[in-house]
Amino acid sequence: MLALRLARGTHPLVQVRRLLVAAASAGVGFLLLCTLGYASTHPAYSTTAALRLLWCFVPLAATVQFAVAVARTDPSTRPRPGLSAVGLGPFRLSVLAAVSTAVSCTLGSMVALLLFLHLRGDLTGLPFDGAAADLLGAGAPLPVAAALMLLALAPVSAATASAMALRTRPVQAAVPDDDEQDISPDEQMPAPAPAPTGLPWGVALTAVGLAVEAYSSRDGSGSAFPLPGKLDTTPAWVLAGWSLTAIGLAMAGPGLTHFAGRLLQAMRPGAVRLLAGRMLMDEAHRIGRPLGAVCAVLSAVIAAFALYGTGPRPFGPLTALGAVLVLGCTTATLLTSALEAKQARAHMVRMLLRLGAPVSALRAATALRVAVLLVVFTPITWAIAELAALPLTGGGTVGRP
Repeated sequence: MLALRLARGTHPLVQVRRLLVAAASAGVGFLLLCTLGYASTHPAYSTTAALRLLWCFVPLAATVQFAVAVARTDPSTRPRPGLSAVGLGPFRLSVLAAVSTAVSCTLGSMVALLLFLHLRGDLTGLPFDGAAADLLGAGAPLPVAAALMLLALAPVSAATASAMALRTRPVQAAVPDDDEQDISPDEQMPAPAPAPTGLPWGVALTAVGLAVEAYSSRDGSGSAFPLPGKLDTTPAWVLAGWSLTAIGLAMAGPGLTHFAGRLLQAMRPGAVRLLAGRMLMDEAHRIGRPLGAVCAVLSAVIAAFALYGTGPRPFGPLTALGAVLVLGCTTATLLTSALEAKQARAHMVRMLLRLGAPVSALRAATALRVAVLLVVFTPITWAIAELAALPLTGGGTVGRP
């Protein structure tokens, strides 16, 4: 009840983010139900049905990541000093975050169930002249227990991940109002955060993932498999290789972001470059992993374009829906993490303004951070796409149809 009351009084933008989480959960639930419908109508193709289910876990993971990012930026679950005295300690706030996330995802799962049943013709007859009958397994009985279990995957996973993420978040120190602050002229910028330690492991996992993709891209006769293609024609080892590559890039993201911050401070930096580099090093843990995930998704998109070019694409509607979910959720996660980083440095920005720093310098520092991230991550994304597409295109280059 407390979570519902807090949800009613939040800012409209917060409600929009929760609705986006519900929409992503609805898309994932619809994909899972379509997989169940395929398994019900094709009992002899259990391996293909299992492969379709495995591919559904990619948009599920992207949705869970987005839900955690939204929960971390929710003002109602932000830890503040003094809340423990009224019974809202870290554990209670993590429970509130889990409940709010579960409500949003459950709403999306309900919408997915209603849409799926409507398109199957289980509610008011087959719509669109039965065009989606074969895709959704219309006419075959739908296992109720299996459908409910699949629909519960997104709410349970997102709520659990949100609770764990907020349970370990440190309580921020009390920040007085601007009129009550007494900032001495010799106050210094805080020391930068320590460098992340996951860069070597991320590079190793990325290399292993690319090797697995290259090995599984050809069958025994030497013909290339279509990637990404339809869900039931893409080999499972391609999924395993791309998953390892995505995990590796996500692990390497904080280290690369930290390196970008050090790069800004190289060779006698001025005040703007020093400020931008320090901020980027402090934000490496927050925005590094979402940046790595976006790089993995964009590299897959570039590799797919290199494979198919401008010709006909064997993409089914479910593959298109999954791709939209993954690309949309990873991009939204990055933007939400950037918002969290902005909230975290709000006190330092106010302090700099009180000390006389011009607003133009702060804007220039923001532009420098964006520019150096593009300089560092763009060639990495292009190189990963090139290496992933090379065995599939027979030695062609990315970007050439």
